[in-house]
Amino acid sequence: MSDADYDYEDLGLVAGLEIHQQLDTASKLFCPCPTELREPEEAGRTFTRYLHPTKSELGEIDEAALEESMVDRQFEYLSYDTTCLVEEDDEPPHRVDREAMDVTMEIAQLLDASVVDQVHVMRKIVVDGSNTTGFQRTMRVAGEGAIETDDGTVRIEDLMLEEESAQRVEETDSGVQFSLDRLGIPLVEIGTKPDIRSPEQARAAAERIGMLLRSTGQVKRGLGTIRQDVNVSIAEGARVEIKGVQSLDDIDDIVRNEVRRQVELLDIADELDGRGAAVGEPEDVTEVFEDTDSGVIGGALSSGGNVMAVRLDGFDGLVGREIQPDRRLGTEFSDHAKRHGAGGIFHTDELPAYGVTEAEVSDLREAVGAGPEDAVALVADDPETTELAIEAVVERAEAAMDEVPEETRDATEEGTTRYLRPLPGAARMYPETDVPPVEPDPSEVDQPELLTEKVERYQAEYDLGSGLAEQVAYGESMPLFERVVGEGVDPTLAATTFESTLTELRRDDVAVENLTDDHLADALALVDEGEVPQEGLDDLLRALSADPALTAEEAVEREDLGGVGDEEVREAVVRVVERNAEQVEAEGMGAFSGLMGECMGELRGKADGDTVSSVLREEIQERA
Repeated sequence: MSDADYDYEDLGLVAGLEIHQQLDTASKLFCPCPTELREPEEAGRTFTRYLHPTKSELGEIDEAALEESMVDRQFEYLSYDTTCLVEEDDEPPHRVDREAMDVTMEIAQLLDASVVDQVHVMRKIVVDGSNTTGFQRTMRVAGEGAIETDDGTVRIEDLMLEEESAQRVEETDSGVQFSLDRLGIPLVEIGTKPDIRSPEQARAAAERIGMLLRSTGQVKRGLGTIRQDVNVSIAEGARVEIKGVQSLDDIDDIVRNEVRRQVELLDIADELDGRGAAVGEPEDVTEVFEDTDSGVIGGALSSGGNVMAVRLDGFDGLVGREIQPDRRLGTEFSDHAKRHGAGGIFHTDELPAYGVTEAEVSDLREAVGAGPEDAVALVADDPETTELAIEAVVERAEAAMDEVPEETRDATEEGTTRYLRPLPGAARMYPETDVPPVEPDPSEVDQPELLTEKVERYQAEYDLGSGLAEQVAYGESMPLFERVVGEGVDPTLAATTFESTLTELRRDDVAVENLTDDHLADALALVDEGEVPQEGLDDLLRALSADPALTAEEAVEREDLGGVGDEEVREAVVRVVERNAEQVEAEGMGAFSGLMGECMGELRGKADGDTVSSVLREEIQERA
């Protein structure tokens, strides 16, 4: 059965969303540092840490944190002149940022959620290196809200305000390198109840929440600033948390592929039960591969490693069975092995291949006592890694015989998922004692205007076309558009600059990312006030992009972009008309288009096109 044939109601599909969105505040959540991202090469210093899980108030250790800590890794952190000792965990956190709390209460209103009377900060254990403290600070601000989709209401369970994690830079020989620029940026997490019943509804709900978030005008935009996690289960399967869905366009595919994975795993479990499947004990099979031509296995052995294998009774043909596009049961085994440091696994459903010969496969089967109905999985690495990895394969193979395991999975770019870690439990949360509680007052904030309402207002109030109004309202420049129009800039000028001019400049490889909000606002003000003709705006923005240290006024002066008076315009037009006197006499107004371009070139963009057009018409009519 293809996933297109699935009856999601019959399968008992239940899904929920967790939307994580960075807020565009001036300061971080627990310190006054700016929410500014930096390039790794700008780091001023580095330091290293080793992290380990701690016990909760009840003396329990979270299973996910425990598995993460089994991989011995050093974490290196890059710090900047825009980060401080709070991010480094060398100074206690400050009070909760007021702006972040206000934006969160605005979001609560848009979600029709009830704000709590008192906000308490909690610590959530995280030992993957993404936080220098070994935990993430988080707080519940509101809950019991709802959004509407075409397929029904999706209830909102929680609205959390928390600190963003550090940004992973690269894997190193000893561990992982992180950057502290992102650590501590305010982040809201919106969790829905499990009310979603189809992949399409999952996407629609995420789109609705995304629109509500952008309506505040105070959320960051761009890759990595919003992440969607999806919780998916079917009636006979298990709850699986899928982390890190970057694009809204991927959510429905992620849900479809996870349903398929669980259906396939259930079918495999039934097949294994019918075969009387079992999992053997790991065995050292290094001797089988002493003269191997396999680069992977040979490389491990030459470095002092070994090869461990396990017989999977009754698994033949099922380890290589596809359960998601380009992912198989064997891929699941490999994911678990990789969590313990191995590069992956081999299994007999795919061998001989990768330099492993048919003779070696035969010897391998003989070494572990595998029959024709059995499969064999093997790992080659250093002895410690090999032992941990093959045990992980054993555990996953045992689970495959009777269940879909509950777990946290990582979304891939292909719309599939891979094993990440066990599901976290309640043992990962405990109170934060360094930050006092907050008593939020929802009456202090106003409910933001929805983007859908902005589109209608832009059309009615600013006379923008429906397409342009929607582009501006939903675009990244919406807050700046509101600012400059409020300062008196012509709405059409501002809208076309943000949605057309900047796009064209970007296509011309102009570094428009260097333009700050102040650059754009000041440039538009100069044009609107007549200090710079509209035709000179492109050149002004190019100059500011090339040298962002300049102010708009300085760029105008340096590039000589100031406008010219009416007398200079007429003098330039007269010169052009006189040079083309014969054409004007012969064609009359038919010469207008060609001469208009020449006039604008003569004036080097220093005059408004409407003014030049009017003067040119007068001069042609006098001579025609």
